[in-house]
Amino acid sequence: MNFIILLFNEALYRPLFNGLIFLYNIIPLHDFGIAIILLTIIIRLILYPLNQKAITSQKALGQLAPQIKEVQNKFSGDKVKQSQSLMELYKKNNINPASGCLPLLIQLPILIALYRVFWNGLNPESLNILYSFISRPEQIDPMFLGLISLAKANYVMAILAGIFTFWQSKMMVNLHPAAGKGSDFGAAMNKQMVYLMPLITVFIAWRLPAGLTLYWVVTTLAGILQQYHVIKKNDAKVISK
Repeated sequence: MNFIILLFNEALYRPLFNGLIFLYNIIPLHDFGIAIILLTIIIRLILYPLNQKAITSQKALGQLAPQIKEVQNKFSGDKVKQSQSLMELYKKNNINPASGCLPLLIQLPILIALYRVFWNGLNPESLNILYSFISRPEQIDPMFLGLISLAKANYVMAILAGIFTFWQSKMMVNLHPAAGKGSDFGAAMNKQMVYLMPLITVFIAWRLPAGLTLYWVVTTLAGILQQYHVIKKNDAKVISK
């Protein structure tokens, strides 16, 4: 257990904290919010290929929805045969149905690390974990554009996080043309999650430091733009054919 904590601290928490302080030191006026935005963009760029693959896979799954439904109906009484047929269909079309979950699994430890950064990172004692080549600031001003304290919860940021989460959820459903159709439990859950996830996001963000909420807003917006790019790119390919 101690090894896992040490690995988490050295592989995620400490690099993210040092990266944030480095950006805070070099940007004009030392705006903490802009430093968070820049750090978020860097993280998104690192994860871009993985997210791109996941979105492309989700788009391909959406296009296969009629065939998936056909297999499910054909083998509705034989779950083993149904699973085998679906795996053959995925393999034939070079699709990994689990690829959409991987970015979420990677994002979770990053969110936990950033939670610690914003919860404890503004304490002077936390600056003791800075790398030797990172300048130690005399103090950290947690204000964003002189308006929002990112060290405290902020209801405006929480609502923005909910809005962007709803927008992204709607786009994810649109990747699956058949989502929400039919009477199966999965389709009903997908439709409900479009509205439930934003509410959960607002509820959680309402109590979190606004710095973490700002990260969620920016990374969600980046995800929306990436999804839009993939959808338009695939639609252009279909039209050209």
